Amino acid sequence: QVEIVRSSSARRTGDAVAGSLNIKLRDGFSLDGGYVRAGGLLFDDGEFKPSGGFYYGGELAGGRVLIGANVQGRYNPKEKSSLRFTDSPENNPNFRTEDFDNREDQTDTRDGTDYAFNASWGIETETTEFEILGNFVRTERTEDERSFEYDDPTAINGPVRTANPGNLLTDNANVNDITTESWSVIGKLDHEWSLGETQLRVGYANFTDFQDEFEFEVDFDRSTPRFTGDLQVLDIEDTEVFVNLEHSFELNDNLEFAIGGFWQDKDRDTNLQAVRSRFNLTTADREGYDQFTRNPGEFAPATFPPLDATITRIEEKRKDLYALVEGEYDSLTFEVGIRWENTDVRIVDLGTPGAPEINSDYDKFLPSASLKYELGDGRVTLSGARTLRRPRFDFLVPSLLEAELGDNDFLGNPLLLPETAWGGDLGYEHKIGKTGVIGVNLFYRDVSNLTEIATVLDAGGAPVEGSEGPGTFVFTPRNTGSGEVYGIEFDASFSLAFAGLPDTGVFGNLALLDSNISDEFGKRRFNDQSKYVYNFGAIQNLPDFGAAFGATYRKQGEAFGRVVGEEVFTRYGADLEIFVEKRFGDSLTIRAVGSNLLDSTKDEDFNKFNTVQEQFDRDFDEFELESERAGPVFQIVARYAF
Repeated sequence: QVEIVRSSSARRTGDAVAGSLNIKLRDGFSLDGGYVRAGGLLFDDGEFKPSGGFYYGGELAGGRVLIGANVQGRYNPKEKSSLRFTDSPENNPNFRTEDFDNREDQTDTRDGTDYAFNASWGIETETTEFEILGNFVRTERTEDERSFEYDDPTAINGPVRTANPGNLLTDNANVNDITTESWSVIGKLDHEWSLGETQLRVGYANFTDFQDEFEFEVDFDRSTPRFTGDLQVLDIEDTEVFVNLEHSFELNDNLEFAIGGFWQDKDRDTNLQAVRSRFNLTTADREGYDQFTRNPGEFAPATFPPLDATITRIEEKRKDLYALVEGEYDSLTFEVGIRWENTDVRIVDLGTPGAPEINSDYDKFLPSASLKYELGDGRVTLSGARTLRRPRFDFLVPSLLEAELGDNDFLGNPLLLPETAWGGDLGYEHKIGKTGVIGVNLFYRDVSNLTEIATVLDAGGAPVEGSEGPGTFVFTPRNTGSGEVYGIEFDASFSLAFAGLPDTGVFGNLALLDSNISDEFGKRRFNDQSKYVYNFGAIQNLPDFGAAFGATYRKQGEAFGRVVGEEVFTRYGADLEIFVEKRFGDSLTIRAVGSNLLDSTKDEDFNKFNTVQEQFDRDFDEFELESERAGPVFQIVARYAF
């Protein structure tokens, strides 16, 4: 069962700006036995990725143990096509023929494997519960991109400026080998005694991310072709320790009071090393070059210059206190609370002797309140809260990551402020039959210090050019200002028993969103926010055959994003997913799923400008049409319970 909590609670950290989900699972202490799972995924290009898992629960040393292990192949083969023009349809309806500049064809394949293991052991007595949990996840992934730029809308022949000139302008190969590992251990202790109930949570977590990347490019559209080689090594390690202590007791038969504290020490060490090697090739290297059988890497030097290193440490220490009152009177349940959060952040440049530290210390009071009122077969919910979202660590690291956001560079901002919001929600849900429900919810958030990606400008106010050359930018996170986001959600899930179809279930969800904030050019919505998102589907159970099948259709609306120098319109294709499931006895289930069956695409229009004034005047530097597809995916999974 999934219960949507629309606003935050004093018990939860203030980072939950949009609320949270309470996922109510069956009691792990009741699980006896387990199951094994095996299957695989078949992708549009013929690639097959296996998966498997093992899960068990049972008695151990007077308590209960839960163990799970999983191996999952990951694969995402994307194909992109970009058409670039020197003007847009805003100014020239014939831009496709009169203003064509170049075309880029790109393949982007993400190929990897996830390994996961988790275990827990717990024991209960009449007054005490103890549980220890641990998990480990390792991901090995290779991101392989290959891009060809042509001076023709359709041609796929060889380089320009040869004895028999072709249309290939550049050839780019970019490969990133990524290995991430994360593990954590959490201990939980609950004890009831004469003064109430005390809960203690203690945890430790570690995360590492190692990336070894190279990008090699040959530019053929020069008097002599030029090779550019970039090497980058990124090594990140996070450690986190936390303690949460809470005590609660009854004030009377209807009221309960809780008070607690939270302490967390979180550190990140980032080591970024990068170097560029650039030199001219010979005109002979251009002759006879076939981009489909050769690679820019063959021109890479045997040795590169030493890598330049940027080493940064971020230390974040948190101290929170909270108190709340919970009550229940007949059909009314409510909670009123307040949380005080104090955060101390220290950013140190370890690679530059004598570099100044950057310190920030802030604290906020975060009140919250919520109520639920039962009305026959319906329920009214009302909630409000102030929330706080701390800057992401990767936003704070003052390092330049080249071509991190597509072809654009990313520069961290250590002066970023936390984002806060006042929010409220009003909802109503109505039961249909034994398990069905329909609901509607209105929500509103008043956000301060909204964090968005923005363009780095030079002293004259013009966008700084990115490392990939003209038409690319350097982006950085910034606090844009204050804005509002609001909307309405509709949810429904019920069987068609009232129509004589008790084994048929239908479901659907629709969210309508709007927002507003002001930037250098006036008012707009929050960047990249869709106007709507919806899904609907049906599930048909066939009990006489021990089978079921169903389908889900998903769609989201157009999104718009704007920064200095660039505007992006994004349109998303629809997704259709169909599943068929067959049960064999009480133990074996086989399930087949087809996803992205409509072969949807993501289409983007990019408006690019050289200066703020040219953006006001709609004087385009470049207009780009990009389309991306990944293709359908088919999965089959067998599950055997014991």
